[in-house]
Amino acid sequence: MNVRMKKFLSYYKPYLGMFYVDMACAFAAAAITLALPLCIRYITQNLLSPGTPHALGQIYAVGALMLGLVILWTACHAFIDYQGHTMGARMEGDMRSELFEHYQKLSFNFYDEHRTGQLMTRISNDSFDLAELYHHGPEDILISSLSFIGASIILLNINVSLGLIVILFVPIMGVYGFYSSKRMRRALRTSNDRIGDINAAVEDTLSGIRVVQSFTNEKIEIKKFAHENNRFVDSRKAGYKSEAYFYDGLMTLTQLMTIAVVVFGAVAIVKASLDLADLLTFILYIGIIIEPIQKLGNFARLYQEGMTGFERFMEVLEIEPDIKDAADAIELTQTLGNIEFKNVSFKYKEGLTHVLKNISLNIEAGEYVALVGVSGVGKTTLCSLIPRFYEVTKGTILIDGKNIREITLCSLRKAVGVVQQDVYLFAGTVLENIRYGKPNATQEEIIIAAKKANAHDFCMALPHGYQTQIGQRGVKLSGGQKQRLSIARVFLKDPPILIFDEATSALDNESERAIQNALEKLIQGRTTLVIAHRLSTVRSAQRIIVLTDDGINEQGTHEQLIALNRTYANLYNMQLKI
Repeated sequence: MNVRMKKFLSYYKPYLGMFYVDMACAFAAAAITLALPLCIRYITQNLLSPGTPHALGQIYAVGALMLGLVILWTACHAFIDYQGHTMGARMEGDMRSELFEHYQKLSFNFYDEHRTGQLMTRISNDSFDLAELYHHGPEDILISSLSFIGASIILLNINVSLGLIVILFVPIMGVYGFYSSKRMRRALRTSNDRIGDINAAVEDTLSGIRVVQSFTNEKIEIKKFAHENNRFVDSRKAGYKSEAYFYDGLMTLTQLMTIAVVVFGAVAIVKASLDLADLLTFILYIGIIIEPIQKLGNFARLYQEGMTGFERFMEVLEIEPDIKDAADAIELTQTLGNIEFKNVSFKYKEGLTHVLKNISLNIEAGEYVALVGVSGVGKTTLCSLIPRFYEVTKGTILIDGKNIREITLCSLRKAVGVVQQDVYLFAGTVLENIRYGKPNATQEEIIIAAKKANAHDFCMALPHGYQTQIGQRGVKLSGGQKQRLSIARVFLKDPPILIFDEATSALDNESERAIQNALEKLIQGRTTLVIAHRLSTVRSAQRIIVLTDDGINEQGTHEQLIALNRTYANLYNMQLKI
């Protein structure tokens, strides 16, 4: 048994009790299905002749037995339909949770390479297909196998020749089903990939709907969506075509089986080797044999859909996080905030050029450092290496003398607070978004953090104060308000190391002043790295580091760098002229 199949079966483990009861009900339902035609055969063969003693009483007794069997059959199927589906839904939920938890472990590199819509499809559509397979698969196999084997034994006991005619159709159906199901699986895989592309297109367009409408590019987005939609429809057409071949072929073979039984059974009756009751029984059992064939056909579809989804599920689950704790990782406690880069180089992927090369830098605990330089020289990348959002390609980063690779990710990232230019706020209330910095914070702590971030006044002016819903990504707030909430979140987190990634570059002057005041409060006593676009905002930095494509070009205070009259001075003077 391969690793993936073991993983597939492992999801039954928490629900084995329910699974065994479900299989017992499936077994009972199959046995009852086989028993009912025998009851009918007993009546037609033994109780319909005139003058049969106690015929009416026996007919009523057999009828009562059949009624009881039908009631039991109904109860078994009710359990299968309700509890069986519930078991499948719970297993689906377990898989969805496992995949979502795995998503949390994957690094920025993974999300740089994958579209959100595709990842959403793997956690929604694919897992639903799996739930159906987990529930229906085992019971369909059990019921089909018992029904077919039981019906075959009974038919061979009634008439060997006629029974063999029925049984000989089965391998023909099996071969046909095997080859047509392979075609169906390919079509389903393509369909699942393309519904992922649709989700990705929708997610992309709706996330950027303000940009779409501001550029009046609705028709372009509709055209892009139509392209993906048509590709999906084409894949579904191929899927339906393969399903039609599969099901229609099997149903044609079952009809041919029925015709063969009727014709050869009639011949046997004429030759007096079969009576009418036996032919009626044969016809009834053909119906029973057809049902497992249909169930197996349904199982083939479920299997193709489910295993296609499972393969896509495992493709992500088998991706090992490229950034994770070392086996002997230690907790970072009582962080002072000294940061040292030793010959650090970084590139995003093999084959790409280095974004940073041989960077050596020491930042003292509590020091306020600004990183400046033209776009693309690696300022943001350099800061992203500190909390290990990306892993250094070469070299070492130390915090308080400890290699960050030897520190647990959780304690490392708790020690670092990041305020980005592109603020991400979650759908929910103001209170919930600030509390994200410290999930167990009290309302009093949240209000204190908001006051320090100069956010309390505008929060209280909102329709419902801190309980105001701010919409997806905080769309109901201005840029300055969103930025102040993100700063309040960091105040609440209270980290010893701060990173500001051009946090004020896109704001108006009034918002910038409010945020600068908040930042000045926040940086007190903390190691602070500021990525600056407007050089005027970092004149008070204790040290300004100028990055170029060749690495650290120069460093010093504002006054020292102006006096050098080199790269920084040129950048500063250019901004003064704008």
